[in-house]
Amino acid sequence: MLAACSSAPLQVPGASIWSAPSSQVNRPDNTGVLPAPILRARARWTAVPWADLPGFADDALFEAWNAWIKSCERPGPVFAPLCSEVRRLSIGNPEQQRGWLMARLQPYRVEEFSGDANGLLTAYFEPMLDASRTANANFSVPLYQPPPGLVQRKPWYTRQQMDTVPEAQAALKGHEIAYLADPIDALVLQIQGSGRLRITQPDGTQTWVRLAYAGSNEQPYQSVGRWLLDQGALRDASWPAIKLWAAQNPARVRDLLWSNPRTVFFREEPLSVMDADWGPRGAQGVALTPGRSIAVDPGSIPYGTPVWLASTGPLVNLQKLVLAQDTGNAITGAVRADYFVGRGTAAQELAGRLKQRLRLWVLWPK
Repeated sequence: MLAACSSAPLQVPGASIWSAPSSQVNRPDNTGVLPAPILRARARWTAVPWADLPGFADDALFEAWNAWIKSCERPGPVFAPLCSEVRRLSIGNPEQQRGWLMARLQPYRVEEFSGDANGLLTAYFEPMLDASRTANANFSVPLYQPPPGLVQRKPWYTRQQMDTVPEAQAALKGHEIAYLADPIDALVLQIQGSGRLRITQPDGTQTWVRLAYAGSNEQPYQSVGRWLLDQGALRDASWPAIKLWAAQNPARVRDLLWSNPRTVFFREEPLSVMDADWGPRGAQGVALTPGRSIAVDPGSIPYGTPVWLASTGPLVNLQKLVLAQDTGNAITGAVRADYFVGRGTAAQELAGRLKQRLRLWVLWPK
């Protein structure tokens, strides 16, 4: 159930719920004394006053509350005690939600150990693709379940070996989920880690399903965009440009694919009407919320943590509350986030191009 705004008074046991005018937002905290820094495995958190969070007074917090309620389905030990209050505040108005945040949480600026608080924001999305349950002349690119013998953290066959080594092909036989028309679409799906398929069944009927991440071949990820840039084949390594290059250079597509030895295996999940508005499940184990979920390095920020995100650039200007609910193979470092932008063509275009400066603040219980 989506959170909604309400102007009715709201009382949450253990916390004072009140409106937070701009004068209150600019106060350091109730005592004027900031806590000591907190050290994580890959980051340092430095306590700051609420006034340091750009745009804090303006965000539509109820949108983030939907993502927070999802996190409360599988909360960590630090945030579990707050979940009853979070759920009750889903019917609060933005002033009540903002006041509760200030009463119960302390913002900390996320930094490298060197003190650098600037990092990188990218984006990811959920592909939506047509597929066939059986191979045919138009749909011949297989997507696989995990093959027998796949062991976590132990390298399996590379992408090239899967295409050329008889033993690898024998291990994969019979584990096809569905077939796509375009190998670049398959690559995109594997890099994103999940997606939606409209599968045409042998009897001609069509069914929407979700493919969720179920494992990988544990090979290192290599960017095909970087490979094309290094080849001098492209100046713009966005997915639209990569797909255009592949259409113009069909004889070199296999070399492009093989430049990334990593591949991903999937499991098929039904896609109900209830699930349609949510994204796939992230590493926290809860459904992602478009525009309010991020992937992080868990050595910097634990799953389920509310985070204030600020990023300004040519594509998006963001100052908003998000939830750390996922991670990714390329998401490493203290000030690093991958922003989940949802599904569809516009989301794919943004995800393919977003790469801009980032600052993060974790909101941690007092």
